[in-house]
Amino acid sequence: MALIKSALEIALERTKDMKADPAALKAFELKQEGQKLAGEFLSDPGSVDLEARIKALPKEDRGILKSAIFGVLAARIQLPLTKTGIPPETLDALAKGFTALAASPFPDKRIGGLMKQVGDFLARYLEDATNLDTALRKQFEPKLRRKEQELAARTGQSVRLDPLSDPEFLKVYQQNVGHLKAQYQSALDQAKEDLAAMLGIEKD
Repeated sequence: MALIKSALEIALERTKDMKADPAALKAFELKQEGQKLAGEFLSDPGSVDLEARIKALPKEDRGILKSAIFGVLAARIQLPLTKTGIPPETLDALAKGFTALAASPFPDKRIGGLMKQVGDFLARYLEDATNLDTALRKQFEPKLRRKEQELAARTGQSVRLDPLSDPEFLKVYQQNVGHLKAQYQSALDQAKEDLAAMLGIEKD
């Protein structure tokens, strides 16, 4: 019977090779520290001086730390799953965080402007997704009504079908929505890459 490994055992296995490589262990620790610091900042941006915490480290250690922080901040920028999207205060916090990561001084307004563009981009995605949903449902509606009539004729009962429960509609819907999402995701991923390059962040 196979033994279930504990989280500690798995973590020890992952760091086993690092013990023989001080540089790798230090990089691992800096990455963990950066992720933790980013989490603290996002929890309460007003109480964490991100720039000061970064500058408190030796210059040779800042690159890995900043890369880890960037990864956490950038992960908050995702295509919205609901109509609310990313709140403006979150975008403001991200702008503040990204500004603290800049390799050279950046005007706050520049990063703030970029975050506003991101907000507009995500809002446009929501609008396009909503319009696509409406258009697909409208296009399929006559066929759905016919199916309802056929079912009603066979069962003798009035039937109301949900388009998403119809395999034919669901296939077309998923293809179109998937294509739209892929287009926007590609643009968003590229924007993150460009932002990292702009800030002088070395990606893993």
